[in-house]
Amino acid sequence: MSETEPPKGGCLCGALRYRIDGPIDHAVHCHCTMCRRWSGAVAVTWFTVPLTQFDVTTGQLAAYKSSDHGERRFCPTCATQVAFWSSKRPDEIDITIGTLDHPEKYPANRHVFAANRLPWLHLDEQLPGYETTSSGTAP
Repeated sequence: MSETEPPKGGCLCGALRYRIDGPIDHAVHCHCTMCRRWSGAVAVTWFTVPLTQFDVTTGQLAAYKSSDHGERRFCPTCATQVAFWSSKRPDEIDITIGTLDHPEKYPANRHVFAANRLPWLHLDEQLPGYETTSSGTAP
């Protein structure tokens, strides 16, 4: 993989592939209850890009309306959780970092919804934590 090649990723079964046509500037560990229940994990690490920079190259995403403003997007074949979109931020999309082909290149730089963090979870303790998102809005 060349350094100029755009970041790519996909689902567990390979039916869904995507490409990011721009930089990945940051990633966050989200501790909100909805992410925890949606993923079955104790936290979900996301990165955010402009919606125009997220391109599904193979397959299609299915959507589940998880709140009045949010949609959780996933592979309809294997149910891999891939993205979150909110009408509060219609021009952006959050992508699960674990679906990238090379997630190791994009370490998280903060925690969001830290008030919901499980007390026994010790993950990147040196990073700042925010009660909601770092911008003060719900995901």
